[in-house]
Amino acid sequence: MFDYLIKNGLVIDGSGAGPVEANVGIQGDRIAYVGRDESAAGSVIDAQGLVVAPGFIDTHTHSEFTILADGRAEGRLSQGVTTEINGNCGLSAGPLYGDAAGRREADLEELGITERWSTVREYFSILRSKGIAINFATLCGHGNIRASVIGYKDIIPDERALSEMKRLFSDAIRDGAKGLSTGLIYPPGIYSGTEELIELSKVMTAVPPHPPLSKGGQRVVGIYASHMRSEGDSLIEAIKEVIRIGREAGVNAHISHIKTAGERNWHKIGKALALIEEARNEGLRLTCDRYPYIASSTDLDTILPSWVYEGGAEEELRRLRDPKTAGSIKTEIGPGDDKYWKGIYTASVVNPENKWMEGESLFDIASKMGRKPIDALFEILIDERVRTGAIFFSMSEDNLGRFLSLPYAMIGSDSSVRSFSGPTRIGKPHPRGFGSFPRFIGRYVRDGGLMGLPEAIKRITYLPAVTFDFQERGLLKEGFYADMTVFDYRKIIDTATFKEPYQKAEGISYVFVNGVRAFSEGEFTGSLSGRIL
Repeated sequence: MFDYLIKNGLVIDGSGAGPVEANVGIQGDRIAYVGRDESAAGSVIDAQGLVVAPGFIDTHTHSEFTILADGRAEGRLSQGVTTEINGNCGLSAGPLYGDAAGRREADLEELGITERWSTVREYFSILRSKGIAINFATLCGHGNIRASVIGYKDIIPDERALSEMKRLFSDAIRDGAKGLSTGLIYPPGIYSGTEELIELSKVMTAVPPHPPLSKGGQRVVGIYASHMRSEGDSLIEAIKEVIRIGREAGVNAHISHIKTAGERNWHKIGKALALIEEARNEGLRLTCDRYPYIASSTDLDTILPSWVYEGGAEEELRRLRDPKTAGSIKTEIGPGDDKYWKGIYTASVVNPENKWMEGESLFDIASKMGRKPIDALFEILIDERVRTGAIFFSMSEDNLGRFLSLPYAMIGSDSSVRSFSGPTRIGKPHPRGFGSFPRFIGRYVRDGGLMGLPEAIKRITYLPAVTFDFQERGLLKEGFYADMTVFDYRKIIDTATFKEPYQKAEGISYVFVNGVRAFSEGEFTGSLSGRIL
């Protein structure tokens, strides 16, 4: 007697093997049966004409705070995602001490989060008590570690500071963090040297995994995931640094949202892929993730030179307000042409009076303000206290296809989980938070023929499960956890746009998280069956 029987579906198990017509039985939180027989069940779903697959795993997210504000995770469930990996680009939920904690206060207040914590363990406890609709895993952000110990200063940590940074990272691993992430274009990661990152990464080889391995289990080496120092002008040098850190620290390495940013750098893809292939052939486990769009999204102030960030937000604002310093910054950025400014869109603002800017390009905003784009940029950053989100169109569609086709590439939405109502429905975020996985399957696999569907499913299920060490997940297999997505391959596609991002994808029929039906025929069930992995 199963709790659910999903019958007559086309089962693609995540291994890369071809589809098989089969029935799938769920009992409790596990897959109890995969085969041709039918058994009694509390609920029967006829999946005739539908694909039955493991739940999709989003390998690159930033939901630490939004999921705490609203655990319903509707933007993930509606595209078939059952698990996400957080703590990317150097920013995680913990540790949070000193300047690191102070820097996050505005984010927490904006989302109405009243709880406070310092460690990953404390954060997990709060998250469990509130409940979440999907599974949550996290890396430990290097930016958190550095800011907790030495703040946002452009200095090399001395022996004492480095020792304290290692201690904080060790604690995070023991609390359940999956590895180390860096954001090397953001403060304070931008001030770190390669040697510092190697020394911190070595901690992963010395700390026992959490939870302890079951009898007969194998040691899984931690992972170093990096938003590299450059994704454009110094792309090749940045990839070499990732490879060096992985080799010298003895850990697996992962390139976050791999890209060739800026048209003048599109030609570098061949050399970049050759470097990665060489490292993999020499034994380094090197993987990557990418979202299926040619526009990126991050903070608007990333346009500024790195020296402007030193000392934190108040120091950054002081420099922007000072006429002489501002003049120097503008000279260093350069005036830019119309095409450049038309490719930068404002995604989110904090000042209600600036809401009209959301979804508009800097070129159009400047025209309405009667300013030059560079001057409008400074006015926005000052008025918004450097807390503006932006979208940047700078990538090649051909290169995107090449990255997505790599056998070691996974899909990461690079977004915060949001719902269609409530405290996380803010601004006009990148549509990748609502459409990445249906877009990958519908546009690039089905319509574009980039790869076969079994291989595509493997990239978003079993490959990330193995890469980030999720035990008994990522495969549709008896005894594994019942994270499952049922979809119509003929219809699956994203509908979210840059102007209207809060749109459900089409073609997702059912989503199960740990054996509980979370999404059913276009409707959310309200279940909070997600777990911390």
